Amino acid sequence: MKYFLHLICALVVVNGCGRNDEINRLADRVFSLAKIQYEQMNAALGEGEFPKCTDSEGNLVTSDAGWWCSGFYPGALWYIYEYTGDETFRDLAWKHTRRLAVLKDRETDHDIGFQINCSYGNGMRLTGDSADVALYVECARILAGRFTEETGVTKSWNFLRNDWRYPVIIDNMMNLEILTKAAEISGDKSLQDIAVRHAQTTLRNHFREDWSCWHLVDYDPETGTVRSKETVQGYSDGSAWARGQAWALYGYTMMYRETGIEEFLEAARNIGNMIMGRLPEDGIPYWDFDDPAIPEALKDASAGAIMASAFIELNTLTGDSHYLKTARRQLLTLGSEEYLAKPGENAGFLLKHGVGNIPGGTEIDVPLSYADYYFLEALVRYSKITSEE
Repeated sequence: MKYFLHLICALVVVNGCGRNDEINRLADRVFSLAKIQYEQMNAALGEGEFPKCTDSEGNLVTSDAGWWCSGFYPGALWYIYEYTGDETFRDLAWKHTRRLAVLKDRETDHDIGFQINCSYGNGMRLTGDSADVALYVECARILAGRFTEETGVTKSWNFLRNDWRYPVIIDNMMNLEILTKAAEISGDKSLQDIAVRHAQTTLRNHFREDWSCWHLVDYDPETGTVRSKETVQGYSDGSAWARGQAWALYGYTMMYRETGIEEFLEAARNIGNMIMGRLPEDGIPYWDFDDPAIPEALKDASAGAIMASAFIELNTLTGDSHYLKTARRQLLTLGSEEYLAKPGENAGFLLKHGVGNIPGGTEIDVPLSYADYYFLEALVRYSKITSEE
């Protein structure tokens, strides 16, 4: 009888169902769901379309390649392939990834980092395919072309309003990874130098004493002087917009991984500790930490997913279990019935209750492509940690 029980346990483990960690069990369930949802989404997409969110009726809203989120769908397909090994999703990932090649010939802004690194970057990482290296480096150089010595940062948006002259948003920290990776691939050290300068300048100008950050800093393009500090998507200029805090945490964690510069690790720790001190019990942040409507305010699944992924990597880099515990709490909440879709619903997206831009009146309490992307990334990162233990 004892032998029989051991045999059953061994078979369960072989079949991937016997992991005794609840996050790994969650990951198995989520990636099984992701295969269903993302095949459904692929069937719904027209030529050159990428999933964006849903409308008020729950219908899929799409974009073309130029929308800043276009790289997240192929990136999520890459994570499904990485976790499951299903070559169907490798092929789908390349199909949608290579539809973004048009960006090298279009007018773009800082988000070319999101668009190309999440898609082509993951594809090259997982397959070793070098056919797209030249395109990847070319796109990194397009981003680098937005940097000026006078400001020490890469410009975010092309449009100007509110008297802006050189707007830089905290989101731009996420777009530095394409520069560091392209520098490694091409040997062009200037690309990494630009990433480091941007991160250092942002560290000086974007953060308050409590390590929360402003969403946008506007610079004088001639002198580099800071002209204003404000928000676009947060509750107020002085508030802590949750996704902005998530971008900051992820960005500085990534920059320490890429460069080994200690001030970036210190920043990531300080930002992470600030966030942990302000999270609600379930780990999913309200869309803005300072919304006076809390606890009735909306929570943002996308910010929670980004934070979880960053906290897992920060744990990997520091060995500090507090970060991993926070990520576990966030992932378990995101994997609950409140946030995780059932098969066939949610227009093919995984997560519900994302918040895009409340002040702008868009993408409010809807699924978002980047919420799914960072949720899947976090689960992949967690599975790698536990597989090494």
